[in-house]
Amino acid sequence: MAFEEHAGTDVHPVDEIPPPGRMLAFGAQHVAAMYAGVVAPPLIVGEALGMPGQQRTLLIGASLLTAGMATLLQSWGIWRIGARLPFVNGVTFGSVAPILAIVAQPADGNPLSVVYGAVLVAGVLGFLLAPRFSRLVRFFPPVVTGAVITLIGLSLLPVAVGWIAGRDPAAPDHAAPGRVALGAATFALVLLGNRFLRGFWNRISLLLGLLAGTVLAWPFGFVDATTFAQAPVFSAPVPFALGAPSFSWSATLSLCVVMLVAMLESTADMIALGEIVERPADERTIAAGLRADGAGSALSAVFGGFTCSAFAQNVGLVAMTRVRSRYVVATGGGVLVLLGLFPVAGAVVSLVPQPVLGGAALVLFGSVAAGGIRTLGRADLGDPAQALVVAGSLGVGLIPVVQPDFYAHAPAALRAVLDSGISTGCLAALALNALFHRRATADHAAPPDPSPGG
Repeated sequence: MAFEEHAGTDVHPVDEIPPPGRMLAFGAQHVAAMYAGVVAPPLIVGEALGMPGQQRTLLIGASLLTAGMATLLQSWGIWRIGARLPFVNGVTFGSVAPILAIVAQPADGNPLSVVYGAVLVAGVLGFLLAPRFSRLVRFFPPVVTGAVITLIGLSLLPVAVGWIAGRDPAAPDHAAPGRVALGAATFALVLLGNRFLRGFWNRISLLLGLLAGTVLAWPFGFVDATTFAQAPVFSAPVPFALGAPSFSWSATLSLCVVMLVAMLESTADMIALGEIVERPADERTIAAGLRADGAGSALSAVFGGFTCSAFAQNVGLVAMTRVRSRYVVATGGGVLVLLGLFPVAGAVVSLVPQPVLGGAALVLFGSVAAGGIRTLGRADLGDPAQALVVAGSLGVGLIPVVQPDFYAHAPAALRAVLDSGISTGCLAALALNALFHRRATADHAAPPDPSPGG
């Protein structure tokens, strides 16, 4: 549904500009949905490097700043860069494992310099390959698109559950009743708000659920306010402040593979988002979006961030709230830039406890899966071949989701692809659809049997 005040106009909901107050609230909601995903990679890398608190804060600030820049590129668009959809970009978690492998190698200089050199090259490669990569869109009929969108939602659900239970199974509070109750309460609040609130309040039901969940969590000690003590008020972006790029063939190759995987996932996410906002992502749109991925990643390397890609949880937020304006997401990108420039403001967002975020994320990720199921409704699943495409792609794609170490003995160069359920499932869907479609075409074109009675 479009914004009420624009009803009856010829402006597509994607291009509508809501009033400033609403636009800021909707944009902040997108930031709240993605914040944990943006700060997790720099936290993990900073911890692996043993960086002091101040440097770690700079690393987090750089990731927020560059996520905001990449999001602005995607949603607002410059020249032929940016999908001009409500599409959020940020540091892809798929880059974490290769980066940890790079920084673990013995080196004389700053290991982050090698990482930034590799990210810079990978970003340029992604930018240059965008037009060719975008041609994949022709291989995404409803049966493939629906299977991939469903898989995106299903593969993200364990992330939400991990936020609720806690990521360390050995921790004393792992899956503690308090954490589970807090996640369940937030889950219920977001659902009830989305069902019973009306108008503007319905659109910000996720933000209201996060606020209410945080208030509920405060008396029980789940809200950690110590971040304020370490966060500086302002941090000016300085190019290469955390390390000037240096280059290694092995590091560059591994992050180029990550970039290709990120481009595949972004293509799937753009197709999913196009379905949700009723503006199908054609070849030109996908090429522009992939250019933004590449340009955002290269820019990220300059200011201390990592490889940038789509954030699928925000696709779920668009589906849930039905707020389709790309200017809302651009506003969220502006908020991310401010959070990167003013780390103390980012500390406010970090007050939301992970169990609260996990409870809200269950609704978001479930909304993505529901959108995929809706798309599958346009496919002829009564056809055994199409049903097998769905069954095979979901089966393959969920392997690393239900058993994360399943590919532990695979070559390191393949792990970036195999450990991504979205990537493996998408490749399986494309391959199975091509195989069965080709076979069906061949069977249809076969000449009639010339034998009597044939």
